[in-house]
Amino acid sequence: MAAEIVNPRSDKSTDGTQDEFFDPAFALHRGGKMAVQATVPVRDKDDLSLAYTPGVAKVCSAIAEHPELVHDYTWKSQVVAVVTDGSAVLGLGDIGPEASLPVMEGKAILFKQFGGVDAVPIALDCREVDDIVETVVRLAPSFGGVNLEDISAPRCFEVERKLQERLDIPIFHDDQHGTAVVTLAALRNAARVTDRTLGQLRAVISGAGAAGVAIAKILVEAGIGDVAVCDRKGIVSQDRDDLTDVKRELAGFTNKAGRSGTLASALDGADVFIGVSGGTVPEEAVAKMAENALIFAMANPTPEIHPDVAHKYAAVVATGRSDYPNQINNVLAFPGIFAGALQVRASRITEGMKLAAAEALAAVVADELSAECVIPSPFDERVAPAVTAAVAAAARAEGVARR
Repeated sequence: MAAEIVNPRSDKSTDGTQDEFFDPAFALHRGGKMAVQATVPVRDKDDLSLAYTPGVAKVCSAIAEHPELVHDYTWKSQVVAVVTDGSAVLGLGDIGPEASLPVMEGKAILFKQFGGVDAVPIALDCREVDDIVETVVRLAPSFGGVNLEDISAPRCFEVERKLQERLDIPIFHDDQHGTAVVTLAALRNAARVTDRTLGQLRAVISGAGAAGVAIAKILVEAGIGDVAVCDRKGIVSQDRDDLTDVKRELAGFTNKAGRSGTLASALDGADVFIGVSGGTVPEEAVAKMAENALIFAMANPTPEIHPDVAHKYAAVVATGRSDYPNQINNVLAFPGIFAGALQVRASRITEGMKLAAAEALAAVVADELSAECVIPSPFDERVAPAVTAAVAAAARAEGVARR
């Protein structure tokens, strides 16, 4: 309603009827998807004197004397900054900060809807790593955590690392770690459906960007048998001389078998395919995967392997789409992860907290497992509480919780 006051609808004809070119997506977005709402009343002068001057001065003075009180007497401990530069937005690519705002608003309302966490979208008009870092550091006193969103690789890795070095609040790049957590949870359950463990699986990841690198790291941490990552030139291996620093590090802890060659050669006999790259994998390459293969083709809107093809060869198929079973959706992870971290005022989000989130997420559907149910629905009300509790407990166990 507030948005309609300042930005009235223009999708109706002059006679008041709906225009023939009415688009519900534009109608929903008119005026934005979110607003600021007060949590206390301001009904009269007494309320005003408490919410603002002179009452607010007492609280400000107390925080100035004891800075830790900011968590108790402001929204800091329950609000996240959703920060982007608009350089890698969904499947749209580099569309700039203004065009990224509808996505950032969407992310913010998902934080609230699925985790009870307030979030503020912040689109930055800068691209250099140090400029992004310095800007976020200066904004940080207002927030309990920072969710980095849609920043292109490899800059996203450096931005996250530098911010975590300079700030004592959780910094989380969802394109990396949210995807990785949900993928691990689904893969744990897919392995159980086929009577295997992670340690018995050899996985191939198509895509060596933010998501691919993070998935490889968490799978290795979780004990995967082996994992090879492929970029446009083939398997990321130590014998290549064209690797970036990130890929050189990746080659150091993946591909224990020392394979080289193309994605198709990597898939020969592989147990798992994880796609986070786009493109199309030839059916003849899919046909050479091991029996009871697990195929997670997560590119949106067109999976690397179409589900109809994948089902010919795989025991379990997952995608990034909502119109097929087993959707690998980041919304299953990031609201609960931040809710848990904020609940205990964690200084960071550790690998142990991510692993705990994945285990909790997998456990939600442990009694309902089937080939078409290896991961819960985003609307399963058990998800956020389970992930929140697991992350909070892991933060305490790892010594990063402050309450």
